Amino acid sequence: MAELPVCESTEMERLVDEYGTGMLRMCCMYLGDVHLAQDAVQDAFIKIYRAWRPIENPAAEKAWVMRITVNVCKDYLRSAWKRKVSLVEQYPEMPGMENPKDGQGRLFQEIMALKPKYKEVILLHYYQQLKVNEIAAVLGAPQSTVSIRLRRAREALKKRLEGGQYEDL
Repeated sequence: MAELPVCESTEMERLVDEYGTGMLRMCCMYLGDVHLAQDAVQDAFIKIYRAWRPIENPAAEKAWVMRITVNVCKDYLRSAWKRKVSLVEQYPEMPGMENPKDGQGRLFQEIMALKPKYKEVILLHYYQQLKVNEIAAVLGAPQSTVSIRLRRAREALKKRLEGGQYEDL
């Protein structure tokens, strides 16, 4: 049996430096608990280390890392670790929460209230800046499915925020 490539410590440091913050932000938004998110990021990096294969294309590498991260978050949500947390109280400093008086806080709350399949595409597209094809790779879904989910998520947000500053979503 051939030996698997080992992720060198310098390569692992690069991955942590390059993706760690984005992974933590994604996990915080996905799980709603900063401590649980930190655990999820650590678990994701362990999975990345164990499954390491050099990837030449940076976009493919990011999609692979985010796919592992999203799957770890889904595992956590299915597990006994799941907790209900008020995101507004827990994360007043998160993106989209800078000034709740101007509607930003409401936007974030509405995103977090979406069905999971819509929330994940919004988070990956707008918070992780992934393209539709990259989101499809992360979720293991066809691009057309991702496009439809993104469109439906925008429509749902528009209905929820009707009459506010986000009417042109």
